[in-house]
This record gives sequence, structure tokens and C-alpha cells, in this order.
Amino acid sequence: MAAMRITLLAVAAMAAVLGTASAATYNVGEPGGAWDLRTDYGSWVSSKKFHPGDAIVFKYSPTQHDVLEVSKADYDSCNTNSPIATHTTGNDNVALTSTGTRYFICGFPGHCTTTGTGLMKVKIEVTPGSSSPAPAAGPGASNSPPPPSSAATSIGATAGFGLAAVLLAGLMA
Repeated sequence: MAAMRITLLAVAAMAAVLGTASAATYNVGEPGGAWDLRTDYGSWVSSKKFHPGDAIVFKYSPTQHDVLEVSKADYDSCNTNSPIATHTTGNDNVALTSTGTRYFICGFPGHCTTTGTGLMKVKIEVTPGSSSPAPAAGPGASNSPPPPSSAATSIGATAGFGLAAVLLAGLMA
């Protein structure tokens, strides 16, 4: 009976750990920047692999920026007239629920331009598979995944810990 309890407890612990690894959260532009005019989003996104279940978080001052999800044509031309979605909180969590390409720009005048310095735009490729950090590229690059910081990561952890609690309660009965 004791061996069975230990085995079930080990399974519950593994379920809790695996539950936390099911999704990744990426703060757009970090660690060196945020959703701002100084960040090179092409470089930032090049070291990331996005998968369904992941989330991206845009952090910015709502008096200086916003986030518009747009079509590819509107992304290419920086057209803000017909966004798919508009985010304005300054701490916008966007769930990546399915595969495909998603396009985001800043809607403030001059922040997304096709030439010049206003390049506040990011293209997110969501591919099949589970979350894992991409290989590091360039000097000083790191393979460390971003720290968990949103509901996407919390959901996996909650599910894992919930399963562990149910199994543990069964053991105690």
C-alpha cells in the first residue's frame, strides 16, 4: 500500500510539472525592450518559436502606443483603418490559439511606417508543436526561455496542480 501511494504521489508531481510546461508566454520586445519605437522586432521574433497555446504580451504606455492586429496587406502598408482587433490597456495578453501568421502594428501616427524609423510592427508565425525555445542566434544570445508571466502559463500550472491535489486526496482517503 505504501509503494502504491509513493507511485501515485510521483505521478501527481510529474503531472504538475508537465502542466507548467504546456504553454509559453512571451513579452514582446523583452528582455531588452518593450512595445516601443526603440525595439528591433525582427531580431526579437527571429529567436522565438510560437505554438498554439502560447501567448504574447504587449507592455507599453497607453498614452503613447496601442496594438492593432491587422491583415497582411495592412501590416505591409501600415494601414490602421480596419484592424482585426484593437488593444489599448498597456498590458495586452494575446492568446495564440491556432497555427498561422498574425500581424501586429502600433496605430499611433508615424509609429508604423514602411520606411524610416517608425517600425513598430511584428509578425508572429504560430507553428504546430509544443513550446520550446529556439536555438540562440548571434553574440550574447541565450537559449533561456522568457520567464512565465501570464495566464497562459498559469492555466497549465493550475491544471497540473489540480490533478496533483485530486490524486493526493485519493491517497489520503
